[in-house]
Amino acid sequence: MIDALRAWCAAEQAWLLDTIEALVRLESPSTDKAAVDRCGRELATRLERIGAAVTRIDGGERGNHLRAEFRGDGQPVLLLGHFDTVWPVGQLARMPLLHDCDAGVLRGPGVFDMKAGIGVAMLAVRALHTLPFDRTPRVTMLWTSDEEIGSETARSAIESTARACRAVLVLEPSLPGGAAKTSRKGVGEFELIVHGVAAHAGLDPFKGASAIHELARQILAIETLQDPERGITVNVGVVAGGSRTNVVADRATAMIDVRVPTLAAAHEVESRLRALRPHLNRTHLEIRGAISRPPLERTPAVANLFGLAQTAARALGADLDEGSAGGGSDGNFTSAAGVPTLDGLGPRGDGAHALHEHVVVDDLPWRAALIAALLARI
Repeated sequence: MIDALRAWCAAEQAWLLDTIEALVRLESPSTDKAAVDRCGRELATRLERIGAAVTRIDGGERGNHLRAEFRGDGQPVLLLGHFDTVWPVGQLARMPLLHDCDAGVLRGPGVFDMKAGIGVAMLAVRALHTLPFDRTPRVTMLWTSDEEIGSETARSAIESTARACRAVLVLEPSLPGGAAKTSRKGVGEFELIVHGVAAHAGLDPFKGASAIHELARQILAIETLQDPERGITVNVGVVAGGSRTNVVADRATAMIDVRVPTLAAAHEVESRLRALRPHLNRTHLEIRGAISRPPLERTPAVANLFGLAQTAARALGADLDEGSAGGGSDGNFTSAAGVPTLDGLGPRGDGAHALHEHVVVDDLPWRAALIAALLARI
């Protein structure tokens, strides 16, 4: 069966490329609802064409999300990803969709992150329903439209759909070399607001209390929260404050990016941020924000899922490695919901959010075969 699966997916490469290219041509920036929904309608049509029962989930001011259900046996496995991108409408004119045969890659905005992964998942399910597998597993797909801006409107659908499934396979891009992601850091964004007292910097400087001076002290304190050996990073990325050079600033702010490997570390960093206290008299602090994406931790259930993927890859004649990612995905939510989650199963490539974004064409049918073989083993 493995040889037949590999050969069938290779023979369907033209179908796969057509599917991916159709999605890439329909540019879908997260914040442009009309554009995202155009891409979603095309994706829904193609999903229905291969046998899915498609439900559109209202995304409010964002694009609608798509849940696609395929018939099969047992508790479903969820294939998860997103069809929104970071690129604005018009990026294709500056970054054309191109099948570069000499380099063996397909280039274009959103192709690596992550429309090629959607096409791979669709071909995998087609293979399950075409070839004579001993068992055809039940599959649910959930493709969301606001992952690149935090998944605010999709999160509840992601979590509720995942809880009804026995495992989650995330078709986000693989790590360099094609490795899967068995862990991802949790991500949080916080805002520190320092309130001071305004005064004339020349006539009455000591009647004021500088929010900027206090913020400078707080940034040094925030830096001590980092613990690289434990994988905890804290970055003050944007600061602002004051109104004029001759005015003691009564307000200053800092935007803080937090990355944590475990839920315990997330609680620790958040509690320490909220425990910050002012150094200067008559200033006070306000902390806003939270860990918005919990970490995807490498639990025994995740390791078991990766072991099944390794076995499937070896049967297909290749090794599959694993690794960790510093950024989050919708798989962080499903993992935190207690559902075994394996991420980074999308095709090899490079250039996520960059002008050289591309996928390796020869890897596409192999990836589809890998997903199908893994689904048959779960």
